Amino acid sequence: MTLPTASSESARIYEQVPELARLRKDVLLGDVWEQPELSRRDRILVTLGVLAAGGKIDEMKAWMSRGLEAGITLDELRGLIVQVTFYAGWPAGLAAGRAALALFEAEGKQGTVK
Repeated sequence: MTLPTASSESARIYEQVPELARLRKDVLLGDVWEQPELSRRDRILVTLGVLAAGGKIDEMKAWMSRGLEAGITLDELRGLIVQVTFYAGWPAGLAAGRAALALFEAEGKQGTVK
């Protein structure tokens, strides 16, 4: 798997905390993300649900873009937002919606539905 690019701030943190960088590379992106039980696409959906429950908007934005590259559709992101809203609470659903808003608005400007 190609390693997801760390944000510039995260990259700076990994530079200062090399053990965290190693754990990210070897354990998280190596062992955890390479388990055969779930596809990359499905792992991204799970990751998005957890990030949404925690209101992690910046992280959701990055993973939503990765999700689109992995075959997740905008309609599936819409479904994820509704699901999160009822299981993690209204604020979590709105946070997920905020994270996806630019993607949804760009879809409207293109006049296409994914």
